[in-house]
Amino acid sequence: MRRIMQECVRRYISNNKNSALLLADIGAWPFHDLLEKYPSRAKNIGIFEAGMVSLAAGLSISGIVPTVYGITPFIVQRALEQLKLDFVYQKLEGNFITTGASYDFSTLGYSHYCPEDVLTLKTLPELEIVTPGTPQEFETLWNSCHNNGRATYFRMTDYCNSMNVNCEFGKASILKKGENCTVIAVAETLDKVWNACKNEDVTILYYSTVSPFDYGTLSDNCESGKILLCSPFYVGSLVADIVKSLESRRIIIRECGVPNEVLRNYGTKDEKDKYCGITVSNIKEMLESLI
Repeated sequence: MRRIMQECVRRYISNNKNSALLLADIGAWPFHDLLEKYPSRAKNIGIFEAGMVSLAAGLSISGIVPTVYGITPFIVQRALEQLKLDFVYQKLEGNFITTGASYDFSTLGYSHYCPEDVLTLKTLPELEIVTPGTPQEFETLWNSCHNNGRATYFRMTDYCNSMNVNCEFGKASILKKGENCTVIAVAETLDKVWNACKNEDVTILYYSTVSPFDYGTLSDNCESGKILLCSPFYVGSLVADIVKSLESRRIIIRECGVPNEVLRNYGTKDEKDKYCGITVSNIKEMLESLI
């Protein structure tokens, strides 16, 4: 996904004079050509994320569309106030791309984890949040959002789905129809959800945009009133959206995601998934219990 992101950003900066790229050391080398060719519009700001987002806001006010790239917690948490006041409050345009997802940098410890990114950023109502599960989905969502007059957060992962979905910004994809339950897969959980549920009589919806949330598709595809939500975020991150989608109905929600706790354990990404229960076997067990 990083490679296609680099290609998308490189094309945008190269072909648009009213664009700029700001980097926080991470990932600066792949953009060395832009840093050398466009020194006035491509800058490695260094480890100064909050200031970098404010600088990006100044560029946006002046008519330059900024693209900011960094590690997830360093953009989402360190620069949250700047995202809130400098971009959302002032209705400015900008692109915020992060790498690391929830705990892709699993061996680097808690400082590099950010399963709270969606839960945190959903408190900024006008910020668009896209969660592509494959490189192709990133490119599709980037082409839809990167120059649309709004602030957009692009959450990247190194652990992509093998399944490609013809996604559309702001719309959920209906992958399967069934009667016993509606299973919602978000971002990189799709492969596990599909493997756990493909032979079950259930509806499978896939969300690659979580803000704005597609209430309509869920409302039209949840006859059972039973929902199993599978996401790589803190549990609770999307529950309010599900309740709003089905607010006039009696529903049961079960959630497979990252538990709301400090992840002090170390290990690989797969070991983290097992600890959190984001596995095919656990999804199957939760589905059976729910049905």
